[in-house]
Amino acid sequence: MTTQRLPFPVPDERAHYFVDSYADMHDLVEDLVVPDAVPEAAVTVLRTARELLRQSYYCYEFSTVAVMHSLIAVEIVLRDRIPDAGKKPLHGIIKQGADAGILTARQAEYLDYGRQIRNGMAHGRTTHAVMPPAMAVPMVTTSFAIVSELCAAASAG
Repeated sequence: MTTQRLPFPVPDERAHYFVDSYADMHDLVEDLVVPDAVPEAAVTVLRTARELLRQSYYCYEFSTVAVMHSLIAVEIVLRDRIPDAGKKPLHGIIKQGADAGILTARQAEYLDYGRQIRNGMAHGRTTHAVMPPAMAVPMVTTSFAIVSELCAAASAG
């Protein structure tokens, strides 16, 4: 059996379209702080999304994975907040959350858009999507904000 040694990471040449150095990646994600009231399952997923964004300096495609991961955290919290969410599909949970006033219309719109991207990738309709970090950072930031708002509302009510 032969083994292949993987090279040490080198910056993806596309990284320099949005930052000058890996240290700049920290500036992109430093405001992505996980609030205290977030369930542990979502905390882990959000931290991973944040780290994937940072590591997209070396693997550009990680920014797309970060968006998908951040949506998983929102789904975890939504399933926790919405009565009888059970195994309902995400689109049903989003609609139920919007109808119940747990989600704003804008949040529901964002989540439905993210759901469609996720489904396209998960079901092989979108196999090579690359979301530049300039697009991914605001989307992950929105996921962090929705999780924060949902958890703050849950602990207040």
